[in-house]
Amino acid sequence: MTIDSNSSIQKNEKKIRGVDKIIEKQVATGETFKVTDNKLKLDPSLIPQLRSGTYSGYHHVTWYVSNAKQAAYYFMSIFGFKPYAYRGLETGSRAVVCYVVKNGDAIFEFASPLKSDFTETDNGTTISPEGNGNSNANAKGNSLSSMSKVSMHTQKEMNNLVMEMNNFIHKHGDGVKDVAFAVQNAEEVYRISIKGGAKSIMRPTLYKDYDLRSYVKMAKVSVFGDTVHTLVEKGDNYSRFLPEYEMVNNINLNDKESFKIRFPIVAIENFLKLPPVHFLKIDHCVQNQGWNEMIPSCESYAKTFGFHQFWSVDEKEVSTEFSALRSIVMSSPDDQIKMPINEPAKGRCKSQIEEFLDYYEGPGVQHIAILTDNIIETVSAMRQRGAEFIDVPEKYYTNLLPRIMASPVEIKEDLGIVKKLGILVDFDDKGYLLQLFTKPLGVRPTIFIEVIQRRNHNGFGAGNFKALFETLEGLQNERGNLH
Repeated sequence: MTIDSNSSIQKNEKKIRGVDKIIEKQVATGETFKVTDNKLKLDPSLIPQLRSGTYSGYHHVTWYVSNAKQAAYYFMSIFGFKPYAYRGLETGSRAVVCYVVKNGDAIFEFASPLKSDFTETDNGTTISPEGNGNSNANAKGNSLSSMSKVSMHTQKEMNNLVMEMNNFIHKHGDGVKDVAFAVQNAEEVYRISIKGGAKSIMRPTLYKDYDLRSYVKMAKVSVFGDTVHTLVEKGDNYSRFLPEYEMVNNINLNDKESFKIRFPIVAIENFLKLPPVHFLKIDHCVQNQGWNEMIPSCESYAKTFGFHQFWSVDEKEVSTEFSALRSIVMSSPDDQIKMPINEPAKGRCKSQIEEFLDYYEGPGVQHIAILTDNIIETVSAMRQRGAEFIDVPEKYYTNLLPRIMASPVEIKEDLGIVKKLGILVDFDDKGYLLQLFTKPLGVRPTIFIEVIQRRNHNGFGAGNFKALFETLEGLQNERGNLH
């Protein structure tokens, strides 16, 4: 927390450490949900015990946007992502277009509908994933990756997808539709999630790739709102993004006219002249839930995916003069996937969580944190590329420096540069993290990006929440949404 007096600082840091110890005890004893204020406890027997290695991290995040091409270019220009894969008219996709970009192991797919509805008569040739039995394409030994001009879906399926995408964008604006998990066994996770109450969107489906002599198996479920989770299991040697996508490294770069259809080469050449931005992977994805929906959502993730409570704060730790929130971080068994879940708490004014819910028109992904190993270089490069970050007030650093001086932790970064770049610092006796948040990416005050670097610290910036809230409240006030 950012507090004015040294005695208050020590008192609050002791309080936060005490909360962390309680949480650690709950996790160790299996008392996954024991929120004193809510007097709620989930029976540990309801949480499936998954074996080690079930989850290996985030596979990708799919955004539904009105213009996938522009969204991809924005992330290439501002965040230093590079072209990775493409799906569109040129590859046989008659209903949707998808641009996939990548930075490190962070993969974002931007998808847009090509029509308001899909009434086009298909060409009479469809192929199906292995086991659906309505095509002989696989029997002939053809690779899905080589059949770029053939649809894998029926007209009805495409029409439903187009309607879903248009409805999502109309309601939420540009936002995250799918937070995909990389899993060891898609069928097992799917079975457990359905048993735990998840809604089935796509049953486990096998896609064989004869070129690579490998496969990918996918399933899809929904746990809350309009957000889904695709479960992606890849066989050895499966180096593509997903079936039906043309990999950029498979495109003939000498055929510049063909390449321009996907990712204009001139734009890419210009992006490469900018300061490079290096990310490692997606660190966590944060959800915003409605009033009193945090606990039910956490219970759902425990029962459907075997997630456990990793960390939490409430309005006693996170509040300003005007607003407050509660947050619980849910984590996969090996802590490879972490998903903070927020809800608003009672305050004098409308909180940032409430503003999100108003303009997103429901629960959804509030922000995505991307991990870097050098936040100084990353933020510097992003600022030069035109990124809009929140403005951290001067008093934050006035309060921060005495706290750091009184702590045993050693900050390796130059604090003068940290302050100049507006980077936030949170720490305990063992380590620290550095983080900074962009302003909302679109016209609605909804989704944004967090840049984060960790140095032996697995927290989520509780010590920065007050300063962050005050900054966001200032932006809310400018938009006329605080009172």
